[in-house]
Amino acid sequence: MNVNLLISYIFLGLTLAAPIGPVNSARINKGIKNGFWHAWVVGVGSMLADATFMLLIYMGLVQFLNIPIVQIFLWLFGGFVLIYSGIESVTKVNKIDLSMMVRKKDSLFSCFLLGFFMSVTSPLSILFWLGIYGSILAKTVTTFGTSHLLLYSSMIFLGLTCWDLCVAGLTTGLRRFLNEKMLTAISIISGISLIGFGVYFGIQGILALFK
Repeated sequence: MNVNLLISYIFLGLTLAAPIGPVNSARINKGIKNGFWHAWVVGVGSMLADATFMLLIYMGLVQFLNIPIVQIFLWLFGGFVLIYSGIESVTKVNKIDLSMMVRKKDSLFSCFLLGFFMSVTSPLSILFWLGIYGSILAKTVTTFGTSHLLLYSSMIFLGLTCWDLCVAGLTTGLRRFLNEKMLTAISIISGISLIGFGVYFGIQGILALFK
């Protein structure tokens, strides 16, 4: 067993999770507002969606994701989830009160669902996993056979977990320096980011629908 290769797969998991996108925007937003566990749970929801994609690809069920009507549904529903979350983040900035935030927080379950639905309905995530993970499976099978597939897949997932813990810890640290103006700015920026991704998803879904 090649230890350096295992480490490289963990690093791959980190790099897959690191790019700024809707899930990371939501993770940072929830973490700064509510704390470590809320940011972490958003990531857990996202990782469950990632695990679902990995399992589908692992089992050879990628043909289902290539069905045009499925792709259109994912584009449109994913866009709806992102736009709704972004509008909610922006419209609630006038209600931000740091003293109230200590007592009233988003539920962990709602944060989990947010992370899961953002990832599982994201065609970008699907295409990303099909391209990256699919090619990794092919390379691993060619080089090592099928016996190592589960091990190396687990290393990728470990990298995703490490990123989730790092972001959750970072947002917890940033909470110490918060004031209401900073929190308002973060909520607006995060909301606009989510709306932007949502509009993009929606446009792609509409274009696919009328092809």
